[in-house]
Amino acid sequence: MDKNTPELNAKSGPKINIVPRELSWLSFNERVMQEAADSNTPIIERMRFLGIFSNNMDEFFRVRVAEVRRRILLPHLPHEPSDDYVDDEPLMQEIQDKVVKLNKQFDKLYQQVSKDLQESNIYILPNHQAMSDDQSTWLKQYFRKSVRSFICPIIVHRDMDLGSRLSDDDFYLAVEMEHGESIEHALIEVPTKETSRFILLPNNSRQQQFILLDDAIKHCLDEIFGAVFVYDSIKAFSFKMTRDAELNLSDDIDQSVLDKMSKGLRRRLQAEPVRLVYDQDMPESLLKMLTKRLKFSSHDSMIPSGPYRNFRDFISFPNVGGVSLEHRKLAPVPCHAFDSNDNALDAIAKEDILLYYPYHSFGYFTELLRQAAFDPRVSRITINIYRVAKNSRVLHALCDAARNGKKVTVVVELQARFDEFNNIELSKQLEAAGIHVDFGIPTLKVHSKLCLIERREGEESKLYAHIGTGNFHEGNAKIYTDFSYFTAHPEITAEVAQVFEFIKYTYRPFTFNHLIVSPLNSRNVIKNLIKKEIREARAGRPASIYIKVNNLCDNDIAELLCQADQSGVEIKMLIRGMCSLQTGDKGISDHMEVHSIVDRFLEHARVFVFGNKGDPKVFITSADLMKRNIDHRVEVGVPIYNTYLKRQIIDIFNLQMSDNTKARILNKKQSNPYVQPTGSKKVRSQIAIHQYLSRIEKENIESDYD
Repeated sequence: MDKNTPELNAKSGPKINIVPRELSWLSFNERVMQEAADSNTPIIERMRFLGIFSNNMDEFFRVRVAEVRRRILLPHLPHEPSDDYVDDEPLMQEIQDKVVKLNKQFDKLYQQVSKDLQESNIYILPNHQAMSDDQSTWLKQYFRKSVRSFICPIIVHRDMDLGSRLSDDDFYLAVEMEHGESIEHALIEVPTKETSRFILLPNNSRQQQFILLDDAIKHCLDEIFGAVFVYDSIKAFSFKMTRDAELNLSDDIDQSVLDKMSKGLRRRLQAEPVRLVYDQDMPESLLKMLTKRLKFSSHDSMIPSGPYRNFRDFISFPNVGGVSLEHRKLAPVPCHAFDSNDNALDAIAKEDILLYYPYHSFGYFTELLRQAAFDPRVSRITINIYRVAKNSRVLHALCDAARNGKKVTVVVELQARFDEFNNIELSKQLEAAGIHVDFGIPTLKVHSKLCLIERREGEESKLYAHIGTGNFHEGNAKIYTDFSYFTAHPEITAEVAQVFEFIKYTYRPFTFNHLIVSPLNSRNVIKNLIKKEIREARAGRPASIYIKVNNLCDNDIAELLCQADQSGVEIKMLIRGMCSLQTGDKGISDHMEVHSIVDRFLEHARVFVFGNKGDPKVFITSADLMKRNIDHRVEVGVPIYNTYLKRQIIDIFNLQMSDNTKARILNKKQSNPYVQPTGSKKVRSQIAIHQYLSRIEKENIESDYD
């Protein structure tokens, strides 16, 4: 052990100031809202960022807030590993205070974005009463034809278990009908899965006028209830309930993995509610009825807000104006290494290849699988699946390979949060196609992004591997930034094969000399690499650590990074989401440079670069710097040995660190200030990276003609 960098004693508690991950996450979502507030962002995209903010907040309550709530109410039960060392009761109050503040900002911002939208002659009518008589008549006809058949109200009665009737994937209108002294209550699920949330109204002017589906239902309440109920007045107010997303899988050894997952999903549908967001104009009597029937406690969040719920639908807000109202589409960057070869495996045999989505096309990977599916020399394909797109070309190619007699093995992660049901159905389809399906390790999520292809070449079998930072998901590859690395390096491909063996036989010993594999060696490898830079800095030599991850929430690693910071190691980090390391603490973390980029694409790639005495060690990985990723998941990182590809990754990182348009500083106050330009040149890294990759690919093509 290095005497100058002693091991941390976890029992002594953290030596650094910790930002609870929940508060850090809320700070990240505030950065998302900043994009909606940025007048330089195209107006349709601003409305869509409001949807992203709302969708993020739903997941935050289902996962993070639900976990804090469980720790408060059920302290004796095991919970998700955490080393935040926080008192949960005050933390819950801080969360609720921050959420209320963000919701108020959100409501004001929605009004502003709606107003700015009008400059492009696009209007969202503020309520159903803002329509003309002709529009009202048209809407009632539209409602009868296209909406009413999807609505069947829930009539609330005294003995009803209301919570069991509601889904947290939907939102509702709470209806109050008064007739004399009597009051009837009903709930209406707003059917956004069956019909569009945004109804374009007929209009004689140049204006494009929308009314929201929930306002249309309010306008047509008589069409729903008039034939059955007698009432003097009828009103409706929106609300949304969020449930705990924990599955609570049983340990019954007689149950199959599929049975456990199916039962766990059914339990989730009836899990405890953790949040109620409701129209602030809702009458007190109606609100009391809801909170009582839904069994809300003082530990649950009850948030008054504007009249609209489920803003996540705004992610798909339609553009009925010109192309200038959205981000300009970027032309796909060609990959010369693949394009210059008819056969994708032959291209990889010649040289290691690196793709960076969404600048490069995910089609290169699906084409690799398509060719492998019918190449008579290919004998085996092994892949692990975490999330896939609907009608996935990846799955089609795997099924084609099985039909062509290839041995295809797919490791399906059934516990991929919110994709559990899809992955259960997926596993059944794959088995029906003759594919061998493994369900990974019950106690460890398989989060690595691996594919291994075996091809007979002469008298030998040769392995080809893909190791990436993102899922095999065509849709995500259009909006997530991720690296895909393709190699035929014999030692690396052999270790990829070992990872698949580990997933199947966890009790066997495995040694990895190249790959960083969680939970086997990740913590030790990362700590040793950091310590090496600390030793170099303390010896007066140049030392550096560059990190790009989604989240940094591991105190062991954070403590070492602070030691490196104070030892003189140059530390630059790009952290999109949660960062529990409080930066800017004098004498602890005051030299490191930590930025976060929120822009048109979701920053998702994970990269580690260590100075290594002037010969940088560069890794891409599927793992964030979180305890769960390091110790409780199967994650894989790969070293990049090709000098040309290493330079690309470092150049891209430097472009991102130089961003002074969409980058924010993660400071001590979590206030998200933008990085300010130091000169006249503005850098927007996501555009600059597209230009950079386009230039080097052009140079690669031109070099073939020299």
